Amino acid sequence: MKKIAVFLAEGFEEGEALFTVDVLRRAGFQCDTISINEDMVKGSHGIVVLADKIISDEIKEYDMIVLPGGLPGATNLRDDERVIDLVKYFDKAPEKFVAAICAAPIVLEKAEIIKGRKITSYPSEEYTTLFKDANYVEDIVVVDDHLITSRGPASTLPFAYTLVDALGGDSSLLKQGMLYNMVRESKFE
Repeated sequence: MKKIAVFLAEGFEEGEALFTVDVLRRAGFQCDTISINEDMVKGSHGIVVLADKIISDEIKEYDMIVLPGGLPGATNLRDDERVIDLVKYFDKAPEKFVAAICAAPIVLEKAEIIKGRKITSYPSEEYTTLFKDANYVEDIVVVDDHLITSRGPASTLPFAYTLVDALGGDSSLLKQGMLYNMVRESKFE
């Protein structure tokens, strides 16, 4: 069974983290929330979550790491050398995946793994300037080999479904069961 680690740092974007965990677990994968500090982690909107585990070298045994956005969550991930070391480790292993959404590609930039690669992030001039060495794309989800990035809260479901498919799952039944296709076909506004 594939194993995914979704990192939680104080100030993480709750929807991006928890909806991703939900979708990956529905797909039948082992998906653990990993705190970089304490068991209880407070998100950017004041929601407190009990993490499954605390960061350790055990994470190297996982198949994918996921970095949610949110501020200051993404900044806290970026400033943790253990996270940077794990991103570098996963990036060098061709059978492993690194995924980041919203502001979290700042972690990828600090880990120096984006040069010449296709990425996206939360649409901000600050980020597009920061990612000047990458091939910045304004798509909802961007896949560059085993590096997967996405835009922000509204792109969480497409991001999570892309992760399912990248790990060898099939998101089509999940989309149907979660009524995703109905939303895509509706005319909300």
